[in-house]
Amino acid sequence: MPFVVTENCINCKHTKCVDVCPANCFYEGPNFLVIHPDECIDCALCQPECSVGAILEERSVPRNQQIFIRLNAELAEIWPNISKSRPPPPDAEEWDGVPNKLKLLER
Repeated sequence: MPFVVTENCINCKHTKCVDVCPANCFYEGPNFLVIHPDECIDCALCQPECSVGAILEERSVPRNQQIFIRLNAELAEIWPNISKSRPPPPDAEEWDGVPNKLKLLER
């Protein structure tokens, strides 16, 4: 079962998770990362690297975050692959835990 990047990544976009991914299955948008569900090997190495707790196993995604399962699959097909970490946005810490960020997702 693949892992899914959920809402709390929006505008936080820490990328330490990509450094540990042996499958190179992360894709990067302007203010969000996604995991390609067909490339994820379910190794779980990325989950503890996410400092904002945005990476969840698909079966553990809460009901109010289920849209992110589809968004990860959809956006992984159009966004570029990322395999090395980059610095987070300067205001990333301010966005950690802010609710209802879906409307801020930049495609």
